[in-house]
Amino acid sequence: MKNKNALSLLIAANAVSGFAQGISMLAIPWYFSDILHASSTFGMIYGIATCVTLFWGLYVGTLVDKYPRKNIFMIVNLCGGLVVGSVALSGFYLGEVPTALIGAVFCSTLFTYNIHYPTLYAFGQEITEKKDYGRINSLIEVQGQSISVLSGAFAAILITGVNQQFLDNLGISSWISINIEPWSLHEIFLMDAITYFIAFILVSLIRYTPVKEKSIDTGSVYGRLKQGARFLKDQRLLFYFGVCSYAIFAMLLIHIHQLMPIYVNKHLNASSAVYAGAEMFYAAGALLSGIGIRWVFRNTTTTKAVIILMIVSILMFELTAFSSRSWILAFVCFILGITNAGTRVLRITYLFNHIPNHIIGRSGSVFQTLNVLTRLTFISLFSLTFFSRNDNIIWAYFICGIFIFLALIPLLIHYKKLVNLQPEA
Repeated sequence: MKNKNALSLLIAANAVSGFAQGISMLAIPWYFSDILHASSTFGMIYGIATCVTLFWGLYVGTLVDKYPRKNIFMIVNLCGGLVVGSVALSGFYLGEVPTALIGAVFCSTLFTYNIHYPTLYAFGQEITEKKDYGRINSLIEVQGQSISVLSGAFAAILITGVNQQFLDNLGISSWISINIEPWSLHEIFLMDAITYFIAFILVSLIRYTPVKEKSIDTGSVYGRLKQGARFLKDQRLLFYFGVCSYAIFAMLLIHIHQLMPIYVNKHLNASSAVYAGAEMFYAAGALLSGIGIRWVFRNTTTTKAVIILMIVSILMFELTAFSSRSWILAFVCFILGITNAGTRVLRITYLFNHIPNHIIGRSGSVFQTLNVLTRLTFISLFSLTFFSRNDNIIWAYFICGIFIFLALIPLLIHYKKLVNLQPEA
């Protein structure tokens, strides 16, 4: 395999920055829901941040296609470390992190996420031979979800702490006796900042030879955006597949960042350990999916596999809406981990095979923009106080399932054409 060392460093950098980042993204929604009792406020912050990423996401694709992906990674990690590190230091100075700065960390992490993954996958495609696309995408997914499992476990420990009651809940109090005080948010943010800087160093060490030289478009941002949109207009089947197969991912982000803290707190009346534990089950399912999804569907077309995973996701969201047990939430998160990660691996590999590398960023921006618009619509809807009253959050899950069902219809209509679509030469 070409560029093996470069891929190893790229995946290592992704793992380091993703670990603490994952803890922060778990801690912040729970802090707003359980400590500040301000779920609606967090919903507004999430909505505003998502709205801004709508325009940011459009621009990201042009950056990914125009500039060296290595340089983009280095700048992203450096800026992320500086922002989160500054907030952490303010927390140490003031004794706590002001609510506005907590929201700023969440927003900056969301912005980082929106450029990180398009760059990661485009970089992976640039330095990987076509025959290895599926394997590399699976490897990236496995690595990412392994880190999610670890960050979920650490989040449960750092947010809640470890005491006798915590060990009793896990059923291991007779085997071990330890006490760990909960970490403050600024301590968690400091750890997050340090990992950004480590990732910056790892990326700076990457040396690679592109498998295929990238064609640089030096036109205006608007012109480059038009080129990406024009490509998908000419390739309508790719447009349908890219947009509709994104439905699980859109609803999953809302589930994790907005709905689940309210669901656990208001509907299940459970602790942060249940919230972090459910996130761990999700990551475990995604890890399993990254390892085995291509093997499971080895004799099935990509389109059919995606359709199957979408149907399973619909059932999981509806099950969440009509249940009230913590173990069912854990089960649902585990299955959604499988379906979301599996769809991501299959979806990205399919698009890599059909979209040239020099335009993959701009094409991705079109999909990302429509996905952000979708999330913004539902985030605004679910921010209504109705959904945070009593156990009304279950209706949000019911609506999520219906949306994925609607997104499934175009894939069923164009199934045969999608299966027979010829890969890019």
